[in-house]
Amino acid sequence: MKISARNLIKGTIIEVVKGQTTAHVRIDAKGTIITASITNEAVDELGLAKGKDAYAVIKASDVMVATD
Repeated sequence: MKISARNLIKGTIIEVVKGQTTAHVRIDAKGTIITASITNEAVDELGLAKGKDAYAVIKASDVMVATD
């Protein structure tokens, strides 16, 4: 796999929850849980399921976190 994103984190899928059009895919990366929102179609095309290995590919211009 060749990709321009520099943040590739390998883990194991622990949950796939499909909604009307999008799904939440939770990946356990050595104890850190990463959640991605992707289309149901992408879940099906990639064959994503609990227990399968997958990569979280993170490419973002910014990440925001806020507290009171």
